[in-house]
Amino acid sequence: MRMGVVCGSFHKDEVSRMLGFAIDEAESKKWDVAETVWVPGSMEAPLALDRLLQREDIHGAVVLGIIEKGQTEHGMVMGQSVTKAIIDLQIKHGKPIGLGIIGPGAEPEHIEPRLEPHARAAVGAVASMVE
Repeated sequence: MRMGVVCGSFHKDEVSRMLGFAIDEAESKKWDVAETVWVPGSMEAPLALDRLLQREDIHGAVVLGIIEKGQTEHGMVMGQSVTKAIIDLQIKHGKPIGLGIIGPGAEPEHIEPRLEPHARAAVGAVASMVE
């Protein structure tokens, strides 16, 4: 099975580590990460996911990123909007998308311990929905 991964580059160092965990998890489940697409941030992830899921050779996708807590409600609104768009894309394409976005509302101390579990859980969700 072939998977696409969309990564938000706003926290590129951390998300790069998440990508490594996601690739490792995919390999353990006999999935091939066929394509990785980097986007500026979570806002751009749904368009990249839509493009990936249109491909017949992509059976599912994962989105990785971080939405930190800010001084306003911007992150919360962004998180809700992106999550809604991702759910709509799953239904539109009939293919699973694993949500590996830490946050919204993540404080700096919340990020590190969540990198690996969020990435692995997102891949696991996709694999379990296709099996």
